[in-house]
Amino acid sequence: MKVFYKLCLALLLLASFQASAQTSKYKCLLQMSNYIGEGAYITVSLINAKGEYEKTLYVMGDDAQWYNSLKEWYKFYSKKPKLSAKTGASVAGGDRSVTVFEIEDSKIGKGYKLRFETAVEDQKYHATDVEIPLTAEGLTAKTDGTGYIRYVKLSKQ
Repeated sequence: MKVFYKLCLALLLLASFQASAQTSKYKCLLQMSNYIGEGAYITVSLINAKGEYEKTLYVMGDDAQWYNSLKEWYKFYSKKPKLSAKTGASVAGGDRSVTVFEIEDSKIGKGYKLRFETAVEDQKYHATDVEIPLTAEGLTAKTDGTGYIRYVKLSKQ
């Protein structure tokens, strides 16, 4: 019986630890470059220290028909097509988008990154338009994009 009670206590402690995973909210200002064409589909993904997709934090572009244009992210998404991330409208050239998403505090300073992947219909695809290291410096710096995104600026809420 003692073993049973110890096992129950261990499971209870594990459940309470998992339920209390601390997260912080971050406001994300995304400024698009002045390109000509349709609105960009953008994913914001949590990339682990091994460079693998771990979680989708946000999708800009609400028509799932076009998700396959985000080629690298779509490989991850298609394995688990139930999207738990928030979604919003695609973002046109020159526009701004302000979103809020949560990041687990335990991921900060552990080699994780935020990856912004972009695609525009009939134009070039950018697997890594912006990549922000999850460090104290990375989460406060303005990060320039290499494709459709001019820059991204995060601020803790």
